Amino acid sequence: MWRHIASNAITLLIVIIFLLGGVVLWGQAQYRAEGPLENAICLQVERGSNMSRVSERLEKQGAISNGSIFRIGTEYAEKADKLKAGSFLVPPGATMEEIADIVTRGGASTCGTEIVYRVGVTRQGVQVRELDPETKRFVEVAAFNPAEDEIPDVFTQIRQQPDTRYRISVAEGVTSWQVVDALKNIDLLSGEVAVPEEGSLAPDSYEVRAGDARTDVLQQMIDAQTVLVDAAWESRAEDTPLKTKEEMVILASIIEKETGVPEERRQVASVFTNRLERGMKLQTDPTVIYGITKGEGVLGRGLRQSELRGETPWNTYVIFGLPPTPIANPGRASLEAAVNPDATDYIFFVADGTGGHAFAVTLAEHNANVKKWRQIEAERANQ
Repeated sequence: MWRHIASNAITLLIVIIFLLGGVVLWGQAQYRAEGPLENAICLQVERGSNMSRVSERLEKQGAISNGSIFRIGTEYAEKADKLKAGSFLVPPGATMEEIADIVTRGGASTCGTEIVYRVGVTRQGVQVRELDPETKRFVEVAAFNPAEDEIPDVFTQIRQQPDTRYRISVAEGVTSWQVVDALKNIDLLSGEVAVPEEGSLAPDSYEVRAGDARTDVLQQMIDAQTVLVDAAWESRAEDTPLKTKEEMVILASIIEKETGVPEERRQVASVFTNRLERGMKLQTDPTVIYGITKGEGVLGRGLRQSELRGETPWNTYVIFGLPPTPIANPGRASLEAAVNPDATDYIFFVADGTGGHAFAVTLAEHNANVKKWRQIEAERANQ
């Protein structure tokens, strides 16, 4: 009798195990199956939220068929405690597994509306953009300079939306003063801030939220630039004449100000490297300008002969070698070019009228290039 009872119990246990296994397999299939969502949605995840609230919202928005499976699946995948705050685009047919990855992978928010505060070399501006769910691309709906233009209504409306994303986009070649001046004019941010060292900020795009401290935003830029500088220095050519990271940043800032053509950076770097190795003066106008403005704004006019001859620590027509500090904040490409220039014999360059430069080895070649450039300038002046 006891053997019969034991045999039945074992059979029942096996059945239960098989049933549980079947439920698990079914749940896994549901977790990885195409979801019911027909049109992309923007899922808002508030700070302090949890997977339970997110699963309820996903069910209400028709993105998942079963909230319990979603929660259990995220627990099993060890993602339940990795939820990120933000606005996330959930595409049509997204599986629960894909949605879990979207809301836990971190990084920038991926949908809704965004306001971008652009910090440029010669101009500051604000861009308002909305995401097109079909193309998953942001489309500009307004752009203006708050110092010159009337603030458009759409900017005010989007500022009031709870899921609006904010970014600060810092262009390569801006000065630290320009960055701080822009941050002071962004009322989204809080707190006082001092101007950091020139060259210490990484040109990039930074996501911010209402109430963020300006000092924290600057620290993000400083930390990012430290990483870029260290990486560029590690990759330096063995024969570079630059002795320290600081010298690399100084030269990179000059390269950044001398050319806006990415393909030219290493050529421009070769000119300055050749001049340093030959003991020649660098003779670059942007250093003269920095000696006049100290990076505070734009000169807004051409240089005078007296200024080219004027003695400042940054005037490379007067001093030999590098100036004492960077003259702007260089990006990754210019940092890399400074310590890995092209192998050329160039020691001269001048604008060529196309946005780039004409390079030369001899003074005679350079004078011919300068003559061509003067002709182009004269023709433009008469148009």
